This record gives sequence, structure tokens and C-alpha cells, in this order.
Amino acid sequence: MTDFDEKRRDQLTSAPEAVESDADPRIDVSEGTNGATRIDIRDDAQVRPGPADE
Repeated sequence: MTDFDEKRRDQLTSAPEAVESDADPRIDVSEGTNGATRIDIRDDAQVRPGPADE
């Protein structure tokens, strides 16, 4: 685990009611076509963008 990952985990689990799964990855970053950065929301992410009723 990198220093960045450790700091991220510490920050996301420091709230009084936080649980370890709050620090789970939510996105995948890869290189798309023409060298563009591609950011995808993970299928297993507990928190996803979009309307709350979906």
C-alpha cells in the first residue's frame, strides 16, 4: 500500500461511524483511446453517481 493509499484510507475511516468498507475503491482509472485518461465507476462500488431513487 502506498503512502497515498494509507492516507486515503485513514481519511475515509476516521469518521465516528465509518467502517472499513468506506475506503474501498470506487473508480478504475485507465488509459483510453488517443492517450486520454478513462475513469470508470466500479460495478461493485457501494456509492455511485446518479439519482437517489435508482
